[in-house]
Amino acid sequence: MTAHDPHANAQLITVGVALAQAHSALIMIHGRGSTAPNILGLAAEFSQPEWAYLAPQAVGNTWYPYSFLMPLERNEPHLTSALATVGRTFDQAIAAGIPAERIVLLGFSQGACLALEWAVRNARRFGGVVGLSGGLIGPAGTPRSYAGSLAGTPVFLGCSDIDDHIPAERVRESAAVFEQLGAITTARLYPGMGHTINSDEIGFIQDLLREVG
Repeated sequence: MTAHDPHANAQLITVGVALAQAHSALIMIHGRGSTAPNILGLAAEFSQPEWAYLAPQAVGNTWYPYSFLMPLERNEPHLTSALATVGRTFDQAIAAGIPAERIVLLGFSQGACLALEWAVRNARRFGGVVGLSGGLIGPAGTPRSYAGSLAGTPVFLGCSDIDDHIPAERVRESAAVFEQLGAITTARLYPGMGHTINSDEIGFIQDLLREVG
């Protein structure tokens, strides 16, 4: 950990098949105040034991200090460091021989915001991108011009329609940005749901992972 790169030495926790033997990988980004082992607990729900599951651990259990809706500079240098950590995790899967088309990025809450933001900033054909209770980072009016194409990547956004942390409009805006980048996007706003993950979302992820193989 350094002042300019707080997550430089973020620990990577893995379950499932060893990365060197896996054909597909799911990168899982935990939320604020949570842990990598906690989000890895979802792996058992997906019924894909032959996958490698990779989860970096935020220093202090928090990727960046303020709301994802704050001006970007307010969350620096933590935000840039967190995005770099997602990138390093992705690069480890690539270095192990897993193609981008067989790598899925998934995050919950603060982790969903990171997964979504990293994906649009590094657009290419991924196996999939899943944002559970999250949206693209930055205040209203943040420019959303990104290079590259997601080239048919399946993207799923799921959130409560009354989430205290994630405005429904940001979910819709994020879905539109992914569509513009060439993703096949599914966005679902669940009436009255809390800041949590539901069985419909789990079912969608199960189907997505089976499609990736």
